[in-house]
Amino acid sequence: MTAIVLSLALKRRVAAAVAAGLGLGLIPQIAAAAPAHGIAMIGEPALPAGFDHLPYVNPEAPKGGRITYGVVGTFDSMNPFIVQGGTTSSRGLADPMFGNLVYESLLMRSSDEPFTLYGLIAETVETPPDRSWVEFQINPKAKFSDGEPITPDDVIFSMELLRDRGRPNYKAYFSKVEKMEKVGDRGVRFDMAGAGDRELPLIIGLMPILPRHAINVATFDKSTLTPMIGSGPYLPVEVKAPDHIVYKRNPDYWAKDLPIKRGFDNYDEIRIEYYRDASTMFEAFKKGLYDVQPEGDPAAWNTNYDFPAVADGRVVKESYRTGTPKGMSGFLFNTRRPIFADIRVRKALAKLFDFEWVNKNLYYGAYVRAAGYFNDSDLSSIGRPASDREKALLAPYPGIVDPAVMDGTYRPQASDGSGSDRKVLREALSELQAAGYELRGNALTNKATGQPLTFEIMVTTKEDERLALAYMRTLQRIGITASIRNVDAAQYQERRNNFDFDVIRYTWAASLSPGNEQIYRWGSAAADQNGSFNYPGAKVPALDALIQAMLSAPTREDFVAAVRAFDRVLISEAYAVPLFYLPDQWIARWTRIEHPDKTPIGGYVLPAWWAKAGP
Repeated sequence: MTAIVLSLALKRRVAAAVAAGLGLGLIPQIAAAAPAHGIAMIGEPALPAGFDHLPYVNPEAPKGGRITYGVVGTFDSMNPFIVQGGTTSSRGLADPMFGNLVYESLLMRSSDEPFTLYGLIAETVETPPDRSWVEFQINPKAKFSDGEPITPDDVIFSMELLRDRGRPNYKAYFSKVEKMEKVGDRGVRFDMAGAGDRELPLIIGLMPILPRHAINVATFDKSTLTPMIGSGPYLPVEVKAPDHIVYKRNPDYWAKDLPIKRGFDNYDEIRIEYYRDASTMFEAFKKGLYDVQPEGDPAAWNTNYDFPAVADGRVVKESYRTGTPKGMSGFLFNTRRPIFADIRVRKALAKLFDFEWVNKNLYYGAYVRAAGYFNDSDLSSIGRPASDREKALLAPYPGIVDPAVMDGTYRPQASDGSGSDRKVLREALSELQAAGYELRGNALTNKATGQPLTFEIMVTTKEDERLALAYMRTLQRIGITASIRNVDAAQYQERRNNFDFDVIRYTWAASLSPGNEQIYRWGSAAADQNGSFNYPGAKVPALDALIQAMLSAPTREDFVAAVRAFDRVLISEAYAVPLFYLPDQWIARWTRIEHPDKTPIGGYVLPAWWAKAGP
């Protein structure tokens, strides 16, 4: 006899069908599901159950030693999940670059796949094809750093806490969950039948799991420098805000022998040093005070690495080619300000950034002009006419997309590189005159209000100030006055959180699987939520609809069409002056730090590097 084994969740659905008198004839129509070791946004995970390690790590990497990282800025909080202090919390707690040293999630992301998660705190994940629910079974070994086991109650507590008292993005995600419940001793199930969101099971899988027994709910949303308990591989042992923080490896870390963690967490100690500015920080790197230097400035890459440690091989420069989209970097307009509410003004101002001059004179020609929000990828709309699928998605919003963007011929304004291209200046001035401005003396003035066209560019680094100055000089040529305000990191974050700015430089990072994070960046509801990432103040129904189309796309073709249509609307709305991106990742390292041979599609993965053995 062949045994037929049904998952617990499927058994419940069968029982409900029988109880309703529907008979077993309904069983073939019930969405089948089975516990799995991982989940992919589209398709199946690349690695099989029982895999030994992720393909881009060295599973035999030696353990020991220390690494020191350097960052510009400051920190004043140990809670990265709240609005108050959330954006100035210590690096490393739950960090996309340095690793999730303290806080972990049910599942862990692979950097070598577009969007695939494998079990970590959760031993298995189970969801039907329509993803109307998801169920996790917690690894019986999982525990917090104080030795307490991680339970389904902790998972439910974490979702409720983050939804009610965390950053607004958590509420946006988790309010879609209709019901949470324990399943047996180790299971927890989330129902979201009405959400129409195929990504939500993965978002829940990446939710930080916090200890119910060790958190004061009443004060959770208040910034604090007292470390919270997590389940991660490191413990914060020295918190010296705003200067540095030190983490030491937890010898009792529960997941150290799991295949998903092989090759990671190789240092005995991780130290993160904070510096006031990039110049001071780089001088510290030259002296060996920290170990790795991610570099994004072509001028620095070409001229600053001439110190003795580079010459004698103790410091090496390396480039990495990634397979992920290059996002949009730009001078972002706050459309809550009246002068930027007019799209004609935004489009004209975007013309006036002289990329060709800036790239040649400031950056050694190393940059590529940003055109859309998913550059250098299959998701980009640049150079591609809209498909029939895209046209169908955009049909309810006639005229929302610029014709050149629709047919794939759009490119950002190019100049002759002289720094004063008269043709470009005349075109921009003509567009501003059509928007109701005229030159009065040397000032471009609104004819209706009599107010000159002036605005402030807020920056927090010398590099951004240098770039803003170049833009400001071009603006002045047609009577526009832009002032530059350089503020410290804390004030910068505060003003961003409250949307108290005219223009800032901002980079929208992109992945191969955009989804729920776009609600927090571009959703209409987020525009009025202080602390959200909808800095431009976008309130466009087409963007809301296209985000939903991404989340509900059943096939890869539908997903790509939704993202490209989304890209076209963002470009057409002219929320930013397109700047540029580097085609490769650059990083310099002291050779006392080593790394695996393979680089995943997401680029280098610092948590998989290690300290060289020996003196």
